[in-house]
Amino acid sequence: MQNMPKWLNDAIFYQVYPQSFCDSNGDGVGDFNGLISKLDYIKQTGFNALWINPCFVSPFKDAGYDVQDYFKIAPRYGTNEDAYRLFDEAHKRGIHVLLDLVPGHTSDKCRWFKQSAKPERNRYSDRYIWTNSGWARPEGYNWVTGNADRDGTYMLNFFLNQPALNYGFNNITDQSWQISYKDKRVKPTLNAMMRVMRFWLDHGADGFRVDMADSLVKNDPEKTATASLWRKVRKMLNAHYPEAVLVSEWCNAPVAINKAGFHCDFLLHHNDKLTDYAFYRHDETGVSTAYFCKIAHVSAYNMLRRYSEELQSTKNNGYICVISGNHDVIRLSSFLDESERKLAFVFLLTLPGAPFIYYGDEIGMRYIPQRSKEGGFHRTGSRTPMQWNREEPNCGFSTAPASKLYLDVDRDPDSPCVEQQMKDGASLWSLVHSLTVLRHAHADLQADGEFSVVECSDGGVLCYRRGEHTFVLFNPTDTEQVSTVCIGKKLFELGGVAEKNGVTTLAPQTAVIFEK
Repeated sequence: MQNMPKWLNDAIFYQVYPQSFCDSNGDGVGDFNGLISKLDYIKQTGFNALWINPCFVSPFKDAGYDVQDYFKIAPRYGTNEDAYRLFDEAHKRGIHVLLDLVPGHTSDKCRWFKQSAKPERNRYSDRYIWTNSGWARPEGYNWVTGNADRDGTYMLNFFLNQPALNYGFNNITDQSWQISYKDKRVKPTLNAMMRVMRFWLDHGADGFRVDMADSLVKNDPEKTATASLWRKVRKMLNAHYPEAVLVSEWCNAPVAINKAGFHCDFLLHHNDKLTDYAFYRHDETGVSTAYFCKIAHVSAYNMLRRYSEELQSTKNNGYICVISGNHDVIRLSSFLDESERKLAFVFLLTLPGAPFIYYGDEIGMRYIPQRSKEGGFHRTGSRTPMQWNREEPNCGFSTAPASKLYLDVDRDPDSPCVEQQMKDGASLWSLVHSLTVLRHAHADLQADGEFSVVECSDGGVLCYRRGEHTFVLFNPTDTEQVSTVCIGKKLFELGGVAEKNGVTTLAPQTAVIFEK
């Protein structure tokens, strides 16, 4: 692939929510020194790339997605020097690190916004989107009135405390205050964001996962103007940081990759996307119709139809990345039981692109309902502390009293924990580990290996080829199924396969990876 960092082809990403991963100083909040102490675990499990949720100075009204200072690590995580040491220690272990970049908005506590809100014109006056009257509340976006001395209302990008940065408008409907994205007055906004990127890349970061990547230019329904700005970013990276990676939260790979120039695009749990059909989909009564639900007995056709089209359209341009979940999604364990999740991980770790595994999913951490924390609302239950050892206080996350924890851990006596699962050869962790080892060892299974569907039956049997010689075959159902595919040299088997007289019989909930 043209201008594609070579390391990305073999990357298996692990998403770390830093405040919930490992607390090194007993204050109840995870930190960078705690994360550094767990790098060996991350490496051992088979993950060789990290995505770290926002870690910059913030009032934490949206868990760090309300950035106050892009150039400084939030004190609860440590210092800038701790971040630089994290990059260095990760690199020693062959692990690349992506930071979470939030380019569409800042906190209203950000120095840029405070300057922009002043009535006197200054260099930041056009850094955010303002109308020209304190009484104006145009339709189409959310606006805040009366929160500044400046005579104008300002646009929000998401929450109430997240004013939208001004990258301009594509379709101008009110010349008196809307600025074209080509206007020189908005160019400093993109320049400032690229300055942020260069700062962290110069200090050892390996790239960025970009939050709400499609939200930059307003009145841009086809995202052509927004894409043009990201192409400028990609041009800068290609010229000065050719090994740096851009991953978009866009969930529209043909636009994000082909038009905007991202190296990768996430497949979120949106309706009609692969992850929805694979893991989350249910009918109006709440009964699961997801492909990996063993009682669903659905064809993989709908799951793969749009995915295959987008995969073909982005071929040789970038990677579509499938995720096990993230901080915005109810955990996978709420939708699939352990036997179903094991097959789901075979799927996740044998698809093209770079897979992203959310911390704790590799041990089957549960969704634990909690009171909303830092704008999490229902998502808060997916952000609970990592569970390291059932025998230690707070499952090994922190020595702090339970009342001081960022969020509470799973207090069930049988809560899934790392140490217990690493000792159990039949655990979910052991299966994930065996799959990451297999993927690293076989080029066919890595990001750029070819993908083609060989069999997709009404009964649920699915077989696809990866690369030249490797095949992955599934029967996710709770009944025996028959396949037309002949098995070659087995590389991995879960469940059971029998061949007789040219007929391949798959036991319930079977997955097999083989070469021929």
